[in-house]
Amino acid sequence: MFEVLRALERYGLLGAATAITAARDHDGVALIDERGALSFGDLDIRTNALANEWRRRGLGPGARVAILAANHRGFLEAVYGAAKSGAGVVLLNTGFGSAQLADMVAREGVDLLVYDDEYSTTVADVCPRLGRFRAWTQTPGPDTLDALIQHGDTSPPPNSGGRPKIVILTSGTTGVPKGAARSEPYSLIPVGSLLGKVPFRGREVTECCVPLFHSLGFSHAMMAMVLGSTLVLHRKFDAEQTLASVAAHRASAMIVVPIMLQRILDLGPAALAEHDLSALRIVFVGGSQLGAAVATRALAALGPMVYNMYGSTEVAYASIATPADLTVEPGCVGGVVPGSVVKVFTEDRHEAPPGIPGRIFVGNVLAFEGYTGGGTKESIEDLMATGDVGHFDRAGRLFIDGRDDEMIVSGGENVFPGEVEEALAHHPDIRDVAVVGVSDEEFGQRLRSFIVVRPGASLTEHDVKEYVRNRLARFKIPRDVVFVDALPRNAGGKVLKRLLKSQSIQDQAGV
Repeated sequence: MFEVLRALERYGLLGAATAITAARDHDGVALIDERGALSFGDLDIRTNALANEWRRRGLGPGARVAILAANHRGFLEAVYGAAKSGAGVVLLNTGFGSAQLADMVAREGVDLLVYDDEYSTTVADVCPRLGRFRAWTQTPGPDTLDALIQHGDTSPPPNSGGRPKIVILTSGTTGVPKGAARSEPYSLIPVGSLLGKVPFRGREVTECCVPLFHSLGFSHAMMAMVLGSTLVLHRKFDAEQTLASVAAHRASAMIVVPIMLQRILDLGPAALAEHDLSALRIVFVGGSQLGAAVATRALAALGPMVYNMYGSTEVAYASIATPADLTVEPGCVGGVVPGSVVKVFTEDRHEAPPGIPGRIFVGNVLAFEGYTGGGTKESIEDLMATGDVGHFDRAGRLFIDGRDDEMIVSGGENVFPGEVEEALAHHPDIRDVAVVGVSDEEFGQRLRSFIVVRPGASLTEHDVKEYVRNRLARFKIPRDVVFVDALPRNAGGKVLKRLLKSQSIQDQAGV
């Protein structure tokens, strides 16, 4: 117990996490990646060595370490090594281009960069003052994390002198990604809040498919450490590989974004039946709208194990729909998470009654501290705007009606593209769909839909419009229907609607 308290005093909760878990279960498996298994004890020792080497090179409180890496041990070693050094951590999106990455590194004041070999070209022009170090590589060298760890002192580093901030970038689906900063939590209240809705247990196995740089993936990596559970990681997502991994490692929980769950379901019942998924109890979905169509498919294929989380990079967890919620209302995002406050406000800033839509505001201990470039989200009654419009039903379940910045006015009627997307997602021949608002000389704005047809299926523009006509009001029928091979998505699985909006129909036909 003394060692645990000393670690907390030295490094704060994040930096002390490896020491705390190693003291409790030294030989337990912390993670499994493509290099094999790594115990909690070894993870603690390796991050001690890494921190000591970085401290020797000048890394310390006030400095920032940026990480551009896929899902593997090097990512987490860099996070914990930086935390033990008292340095802040900036999680970079692996989908960045070289110019965007250079701008982000300069804007965030990065002092040291950790990256995988596959991103060498992307980081070629980035030269932080304390250097660059490779995490995942096939070529050994002095600039690798393994080399630093091999030569580093494995004893606990000296007092870090500060509690590091974590900067997670917003998705940037509608604009330039922003850095959302938050300090490490001072307690385990956020973990308790999640456990109040989802039956995670200690010392089990979690298959984390979501990128660790994403707030959803990062939070579950931290959750696994707190619970002493094994985290299973793969550098690339593959639906068939995921099923095989869940079966092989007897995973009790799988963390996915909606498009990943869709790809798993698209494999079909026979593929699911080939793998022993009997240990799986939780399919935790977040990051973007799940939607009623996919929720219904998932419950039918996997059983009552789907949990749909609603939140954002800025507000963290807001609500979670349990399997019972989704069975009754598959389009909902569930009830409010314990420890959070969620309210819906009308345009006159009054709280909306059940059934009346308005802007969603959230408050909890995990809310971010502001954007690193300045500014924050609008607040009402100390609750922060999520940027979404929604409503509660009389049972206290929250529904998302759409993004407040995506609503269009077409011929005097308010339309949320998400409602049209949800309707089209039920079509058996549509594999993927996105709907955006574009300018229209006659009506001000109109809807344009982008359709990915399932392999072997045939669909016409008329079919799409008639399908919507039979389900929604006439003014919600897309004026334009564009068939594409795939939708542009970021590394976190969100559709990049700004790219869809920026191209003409002729350009889109080749997407």
